[in-house]
Amino acid sequence: MSTATLERIVPAAERDLKNHTSLSQSIANTFTMAYRGLVKIRRTPEQLVDVTVQPIIFTLMFAYIFGGAISGDVQKYLPLLIPGILVQTVITGSVVTGTQLREDMDKGVFDRFRSLPIARIAPLSGALLADTVRYTIATTMTFFVGFLMGYRPGGGLGGVVLAGLLVIACSWAISWIFAFFGVIARTASSVQGISMLILFPLTFLSNAFVPANTLPDWLRWFADINPVSHLVTAVRDLANSGTVGADLWVSLLGAAVIVVIFAPLTVRAYMRKA
Repeated sequence: MSTATLERIVPAAERDLKNHTSLSQSIANTFTMAYRGLVKIRRTPEQLVDVTVQPIIFTLMFAYIFGGAISGDVQKYLPLLIPGILVQTVITGSVVTGTQLREDMDKGVFDRFRSLPIARIAPLSGALLADTVRYTIATTMTFFVGFLMGYRPGGGLGGVVLAGLLVIACSWAISWIFAFFGVIARTASSVQGISMLILFPLTFLSNAFVPANTLPDWLRWFADINPVSHLVTAVRDLANSGTVGADLWVSLLGAAVIVVIFAPLTVRAYMRKA
């Protein structure tokens, strides 16, 4: 058998082996890639600035600038503000999934992964799993800062935990959108630009920082149907009173729809390049 023939057969065999990776190996490889993502954070902790420093700055800034004007008092504004800051911080943090994915692809990291006997989907699924740690840090920091400022959630510890889990789950679902952008975009900066163009109107034109009934009629209409508003309201219900309302189910349904649509699109686009 000629050398040229072997050069054609061996890569093809390797691809076939990767395409038939078992589920258990895929899960194990996913956790390995997730650990790689956490190691990157440990070596470059400045990656956590958006989920550690941002909640502090935004909470202090919004509380002391708008607290008196909106609620008459900073303490009265915190039950309205903290859930809004939480949702904004964690959702905007999900953009990192797409930007880092694009950076790894641009640097040729994923080309090296293709030469390894691992599941082809593992680098993508591992990155998405690792980012849930970022969401957890952002959630913890936001509630911690609020507590230091005097925020006392009426829903108790259980309500706070459920509110945090809800935000983390919805942000993980949203990260599939930005992962898709990361795969199809040309540069990491374009991923970030597109993502912020989508997120900023959704977060600020919602009930995250002001009551929706104080907005002009046309803007209130948009805020009422804004999915961010539904998520913020669900978090407020859980954290402030420990209740479950329709907004929670709307948020979970929206998260499920996002995953159903964007997970296959992302995986298909990724597999074409992986």
